Amino acid sequence: MDSDLIGLHEIAMAAGVTPSAVVNWRKRFVDFPSPVVELKSGPVFRAVQIYAWLEKRQRKELGSATRLYDQLAAKRNDDASLISKIEEAAHKLADENTSVRSPGMLLGKIQSGKTRAFLGIIARCFDLGYELAVVLTKGTTSLARQTLMRIKKDFADFIQTDEVQVYDVMSLPNLTPYELNQKLILVVKKEDDNMSRLIESVEVKYPVLKNKRLLIVDDEADFTSVSYKKKDGVVGVGKIYGQIDYLRNLVEKSDFLQVTATPYALYLQPEEGIVEAGVQLFKPLRPKFTVVLPVHDSYVGGDYYFEKSTEPDSPAYYFYREVPLEEREALKKEDRRRIKIENVLTEKRVAVLRDAVLTFMVGGTVRRLQSMSNKERPQKYSFLFHTEQARSSHDWQEEIATAIRDGLVSEAAEDSPLFNEIMLRAFSDLKRSIQLADSLTPSFEDVKGEVVRALVEGQMMITKVNSDKDVEELLDEDGQLKLRTPFNIFIGGQILDRGITIRNLIVFYYGRSPKRFQQDTVLQHSRMYGARSMADLAVTRFYAPQHVYQVMRKIHAFDVALREAFESGAHDRGVYFIQKDARGVVVPCSPNKLMFSEVTSVRPGRRMLPVGFQTVSKTAGAKRLASLDARVRELVGDGNIGPVLVGVQDAAELLGLAYENLEFERAEEDPRKAHAAALEHLSRTCKDSEMVGKVWLLVSRDRDVARYREEGRFSNAPDTKQQTELALAKAEHVPVLMLLRQNGDEKRGWRNLPFWWPVIVPPKTAVTSIFASDVPSRS
Repeated sequence: MDSDLIGLHEIAMAAGVTPSAVVNWRKRFVDFPSPVVELKSGPVFRAVQIYAWLEKRQRKELGSATRLYDQLAAKRNDDASLISKIEEAAHKLADENTSVRSPGMLLGKIQSGKTRAFLGIIARCFDLGYELAVVLTKGTTSLARQTLMRIKKDFADFIQTDEVQVYDVMSLPNLTPYELNQKLILVVKKEDDNMSRLIESVEVKYPVLKNKRLLIVDDEADFTSVSYKKKDGVVGVGKIYGQIDYLRNLVEKSDFLQVTATPYALYLQPEEGIVEAGVQLFKPLRPKFTVVLPVHDSYVGGDYYFEKSTEPDSPAYYFYREVPLEEREALKKEDRRRIKIENVLTEKRVAVLRDAVLTFMVGGTVRRLQSMSNKERPQKYSFLFHTEQARSSHDWQEEIATAIRDGLVSEAAEDSPLFNEIMLRAFSDLKRSIQLADSLTPSFEDVKGEVVRALVEGQMMITKVNSDKDVEELLDEDGQLKLRTPFNIFIGGQILDRGITIRNLIVFYYGRSPKRFQQDTVLQHSRMYGARSMADLAVTRFYAPQHVYQVMRKIHAFDVALREAFESGAHDRGVYFIQKDARGVVVPCSPNKLMFSEVTSVRPGRRMLPVGFQTVSKTAGAKRLASLDARVRELVGDGNIGPVLVGVQDAAELLGLAYENLEFERAEEDPRKAHAAALEHLSRTCKDSEMVGKVWLLVSRDRDVARYREEGRFSNAPDTKQQTELALAKAEHVPVLMLLRQNGDEKRGWRNLPFWWPVIVPPKTAVTSIFASDVPSRS
């Protein structure tokens, strides 16, 4: 080709973009140079015209760059890593054709600064020629208001200089031509009436908006927004997305950005199954592009609360406290057979809540004393009490919490033995994690003195939050729940767990047990995610029933599995969603069908094992144990053997026999179906054809692991470090099944029945998989 002629690839290289971006420029910019000729290989342009156009475009962008986003970034002190991601997302939106079905995706973590990021993206998109931005929020008035206040705060300077207008679509005033000539941001709840008002405003009331370039930002994209429905066998989008499609067709140019902390949203669009290694698998559809937000140094998330909590030398080890089911039931409604409120300081069925309240006082007091020691202003602290949705339950819980507070006030004033007992228990609990965090530990006497003073002076406030109206009255100027006293307890239901920000949350009493757990729902309940200091973490406690905590651990593992698959590039191979059908055959499962209390994440190199079980009785299990002993001996002999290569059917038989002598308190805690499916799936989808259908078997006998660890937690390490390392080294292409024969002595918490504890190690080359042991019956 002549040196003064260039094609799409050369233009892309010169501009530092993809060829598809250049194709989009041709469609979007009327001043883009016309080609000299259209060849089969693509259009050919005069280089001098292209370079002049690129220089003009760059000057235009640089000129506008000194305006909105640069000013906003300077005002907010955005760091270089965030600025880079904002620039990347904004330019990809400008250059790529995004849509409802193929959106741009902004992936962050819960409470990691996603709002800050997408507001920066809106500002930069305004600099790039966009004139209208629609921010879609979840369907609560309080969250919409919080979002509106946050946008107005960030864009305050531009609102003051008449460059930007910001409104809730339901409160949109009569706009003048002067105002319509400014940049416009509309906050819209993902509800029919809000969307209808938005469409009416664009289509009828202000048709001039049709000529403006539109950016739609779907905040907290999840099931609410990615809503697919099947009718007559045809899959189509739900009503909200249908309305978004209608809006996009009204305007000349538009782009679509989804913002989420739950990467499950990356996998929600339906797609037909594919076949790999002879096995039919479900692979998800990817967005047009995905920008992964950086995590700031002070961010704390599930890795701390659900992974570090297993390490005895971490403050997180003391983070979780179990709420007995009897206590959760007693807190649903008044029943004097369960709780006599006049005896609330001694009633057994409210013991954990009682300890939680005073632990909150002690923890907050420790932090305030530490701040004063550092010559810093003492902060106010919060406690979130969320176990039920029913308002009648909240009334009863408010009554209980108030009785506990008033009882503590009386006992503290008298310096009674009961008060000192509860006080010492709370202080001793927190002292261990405070010391592990290397924080200043005030003396018991100093802490007690401040706690007594706080109680007597009425520094603890209990607030019931039941409605949008309640929340609206409690929000401060930053759109966060106002902390009016040093110690604030908030009691409420779903209204509190949908994005409302609560400062300095150090105690969370969570007992809600819905029939279905959804990833976004449960993780959003974890209001302790976000920027947290180690000093705060040392006094943070989470109270919940054991099964709820275990489900949250599962969902965290699921979240990490999908995120790792994406960030490592394994996302290009997909993530397998599988289940067993009625015949016991592993088959693909649509990700739309998952119930998160019934999922198991299979991650390369990550051990899979049962935890929290008990053995069956010695009488019931002796015969099955003898059969399994004989079968193991037949396959590998006596002693500690392995790894030995066996067929997957033999391995599955051993696994099944091992599980027959284990029982679980709740059905959803039993992973046998998932583990059996995973073992078969991992073996049969092996990339090495000679190893397909094989499993490495490692056997160890005479193990003596106790059922419980310190603090009453269940043991989760039946294997030694050496065994784990050996299994990981061997799990290259096919899984390893470790069978560890425990003595099962009663003095170690078992039932005097030896048993085999199974551990599966997925191979390093495996593709991340999600197994659903149950799915909803409705299509």
